[in-house]
Amino acid sequence: MGTQEELTDDLRADSATLDSGAAPKRPAWKSVLLVLICTLAMITNIASSTSVAVFLPIVGVDLGIPEDQLQWLVSAFSLSSGCFLLLFGRLADLHGRKKMYVAGTFFLGALSLGCGFAQNATTLYILRGFQGLGPAAFVPACLGILAHAFPPSRARSAAFATFSAGAPIGGAVGTQFGGLLTQYTKESWRAAFFLLAGVACFCSLSGLLLIDPDVPSTEKDKRVDWLGAFLVTTGLVLLVFVLSQGSLAQPNGWRTGYIIALLIVSVLFLALFILWQHYLEKNEGTQRPPLMKLSLWSRAKGKFAVVQAIAFFQWATFLSWYFWAQVYYEDYEGLSTILTAIRMLPMTVAGFTCNMFVMLVVSRLPLVYLIASGTLFTGIASLLFALIRPSAPYWAFGFPASVVAVFGADFVFAAGTLFVAKVSLPHEQSLAGGLFQTLTQLGTAFGLAISTIAFDAVAGTSSADAAPLKAYKAAQWSAFGMAMFCTLLAVVFLRGVGPVGSDERRKQEDPEQEKEIPVAEL
Repeated sequence: MGTQEELTDDLRADSATLDSGAAPKRPAWKSVLLVLICTLAMITNIASSTSVAVFLPIVGVDLGIPEDQLQWLVSAFSLSSGCFLLLFGRLADLHGRKKMYVAGTFFLGALSLGCGFAQNATTLYILRGFQGLGPAAFVPACLGILAHAFPPSRARSAAFATFSAGAPIGGAVGTQFGGLLTQYTKESWRAAFFLLAGVACFCSLSGLLLIDPDVPSTEKDKRVDWLGAFLVTTGLVLLVFVLSQGSLAQPNGWRTGYIIALLIVSVLFLALFILWQHYLEKNEGTQRPPLMKLSLWSRAKGKFAVVQAIAFFQWATFLSWYFWAQVYYEDYEGLSTILTAIRMLPMTVAGFTCNMFVMLVVSRLPLVYLIASGTLFTGIASLLFALIRPSAPYWAFGFPASVVAVFGADFVFAAGTLFVAKVSLPHEQSLAGGLFQTLTQLGTAFGLAISTIAFDAVAGTSSADAAPLKAYKAAQWSAFGMAMFCTLLAVVFLRGVGPVGSDERRKQEDPEQEKEIPVAEL
């Protein structure tokens, strides 16, 4: 396992490689278009996930899918898109991020087209499961592409903030357009898949034309740790399945035999993965490189691991709030899907504004301020719904919650990915980005599982549409607790990190400042 000094030397050598021309210069318009196509791919990814939730009841009627099986149309996509990020991120670093971007977006488009023509439930389940492999390939590739195309500078901060803005925009596009196309087009829910197919294929063609040619990896040994890939992917698939289905399993929920068995097996696979990675890294030079160096977690004196943990719990908080807020509006207040979507619309505007704010201040504001304030505001959104009074107007609880809920997600994603890029080697960018995305996906499944347990504990045998108000509040209290834990992690462990963005004016005043290797400073 390499020492801190060896890591610093590697960073200096790889930084010199970048400075010597590995990242080619391009016209400003091409840089802008490069950021935009990566952002559009992110929008398409999120829209592919969120749009289906809007028209699930109609799909169920058209294809005869039982209500308790409809959620698999959402879960199947999340399962594959979240569990293959590490493997595809590693492959992107080794064999080409442009290749993975073009292939991933095209694959998503082709499978979306297939979903639009599906004639039965089994076909749609299978296509949705494979569809998630597209984002698993191109999302970590996008992070690596942006990190390579924009060396530390204000341009990099702007690129990552713009890319992060794709998440709230994608959520709005998926929810709003999914509902509108389902309600007002002849093709109904199929029209949403056709639209996503067209946008994904456009991303693929644009990437082929606009993304810089792939630069060979600086690693000498380019062998892939297929055993590690098998162990971690299998472990993650089983773990996400258990977290997603534990509360729904029949007949005893979390106490159902196969749920307990799969949970044990998933933990065993992940433990074996960690031991195998430790062995490969300890014997580096005589064995093939590990899929993920465990020393990566100790970067920046362990702050890399803290940022990953915050990403995990932040997404657990945010998606729990989002899910139970929707359920509250639709099942408790009896609102239609469209009216619920309108009530959640302020999130989109707030999310875009948050990312623009990050772009402006990330080079001047210490990381702890962004992360701690963001997670605190997301916690406030959960708190508002935990205290909500149904008789109160929307503007008293619902509106302010929709505005502040996205602060944590957007601040953590934009600033967190910048931090991860800053402390990762050039040949690790897609892997590190894939790891960050994996933690957010796991956090989503974990948060929904925990909040569902809290909801069920209070609701008892009642269904969601007949559950008492205190059950919805219990779910939000659990989300609030996770948000406060995120804030505590940030305040305790991220002090002293400083700004993670680069300020051109500061660099001009003190040219030596930007030459320091971040890992050595933190």
